[in-house]
Amino acid sequence: MVLKNKIKELIDREGITAYRFVKDTGFAPATGYRLAADSTYIPSAKILETICDRYRVQPGEILEWLPDNP
Repeated sequence: MVLKNKIKELIDREGITAYRFVKDTGFAPATGYRLAADSTYIPSAKILETICDRYRVQPGEILEWLPDNP
């Protein structure tokens, strides 16, 4: 099983930059930029909650489960 974050897709859909994402969420720059650039970086529950609250999205819009290849 593989989880992937879809933060980059969220940022693109919102029409904002990674910089704006960092400012909007209050995350440390290293965390915000890594979330935007690295889809394998899975946010903690607190970070996920912050993103959902700020952008009014469901966790399923941020995380995607990809099944293992048989």
